[in-house]
Amino acid sequence: MYFMIVPPLVCLALFHYWPLYGIVIAFQDFNISKGYFGSDWVGLKHFLWLLSKQAFRDAFRNTWIINSLRIVIGFPIPVVFALLLNEVRHNSYKRVVQTVTYLPHFISWVVLAVIFNSLLAMDTGAVNHLLAAIGLRKVDFLQSNMTFRWVIIFTDIWKEFGWGTIIYLSTIASIDPELYEAARVDGAGRFLRAWHITVPSMVSTMIVVLLLRVGWVLSMGFEQIYNLYNPLVYETGDIIQTYIVRMLTDQPNFSRLAAAGFISSFIGLLLIMATNRAIRLLGREGIY
Repeated sequence: MYFMIVPPLVCLALFHYWPLYGIVIAFQDFNISKGYFGSDWVGLKHFLWLLSKQAFRDAFRNTWIINSLRIVIGFPIPVVFALLLNEVRHNSYKRVVQTVTYLPHFISWVVLAVIFNSLLAMDTGAVNHLLAAIGLRKVDFLQSNMTFRWVIIFTDIWKEFGWGTIIYLSTIASIDPELYEAARVDGAGRFLRAWHITVPSMVSTMIVVLLLRVGWVLSMGFEQIYNLYNPLVYETGDIIQTYIVRMLTDQPNFSRLAAAGFISSFIGLLLIMATNRAIRLLGREGIY
């Protein structure tokens, strides 16, 4: 059984740990011809340069707001949906619903961006035609700073909540049926059985999923936003990853790019540690 974990450990070492030495370029004026250890060291120069740029500060704020709302709004939805789906007794209907809800996870954001652009377009979109038909004002969903963030949040939740439900359904399936039988004998209805048996059994899984999502709070959503946003919504839609791509295109500087990535990763690590500590203080078991 130990040999079975060798391939993933090798992949982890090669693609996640070995490249870590490249972080040094964030503290250098990196020159390709001089390499990692021949380039001039400049300390925190590139970090200070990034923090002095209003565009980077805006991107950092937007990343924090968008992904925090994704977690706050989106995290409970797979949990609730798994609880509801678990109560469905018609197996064929249950399988169909589960398949339909997790299928969007496998569709690329490149494809979905085309679909949402068609649906939400100001003049030709089906949604705005429907709004006009029932007497409401048309909404510029993808080119307005007031609505773009919410489009990003809710389209992401729609795409991923079915996939997120799978892990909770697996947890529910592992619960001992005798617990439900005992509760039924004691007179507990379906709601009480779910509240006192199913939900407590899901808590450990919920904690792990929450910690993983918190750790990626500054790194989520690049593909979605990159395919949906435009210059009109940079103020509220530009995130760190899209800012890095634009900076790479406009004024390539590998050291500044590395510094931006390092800031995101370091803050993500601090958030995981803080969240794990808070969970342990509440008497629950964290990931370490």
